[in-house]
Amino acid sequence: MLRAFTFTPDDGVPPAVAPFAHATAAGPTLYVTGQMPTDVTGALVGADIAGQTDQALRNLLRVTELCGGGLADVVAVRAYLVDWQDYAEFNDAYAAWFPERLPSRTCVGVSGLAVGALVEIDWVCWRGDGWGVTIGS
Repeated sequence: MLRAFTFTPDDGVPPAVAPFAHATAAGPTLYVTGQMPTDVTGALVGADIAGQTDQALRNLLRVTELCGGGLADVVAVRAYLVDWQDYAEFNDAYAAWFPERLPSRTCVGVSGLAVGALVEIDWVCWRGDGWGVTIGS
């Protein structure tokens, strides 16, 4: 069974900049759409890769929480970096979010991202008991 989840800034999630669901559950797997380092007004947060990585991960976690999950459910991450010179600093900021268990990860260099961001991140979560939602639809 598929279930799509969409949220609003009132839910603590930045506004969507295109037509997409913030997350889609397929059985025990939750696919969380790539998040930009923006706040609930859509403004870019953080002038460097560490600050932007932290904000993008905060946004991902918020969407995941609204679907009933948390960091312990993250099994795979994809990150997109505009400048490969930021890789080491990105890794430091990223690793701080997963002190107990690192999920699988792919990191790709890209030529540009929306809103002038330095990073975009998405992730996949797994829960054996499936996914609910506390707010949104």
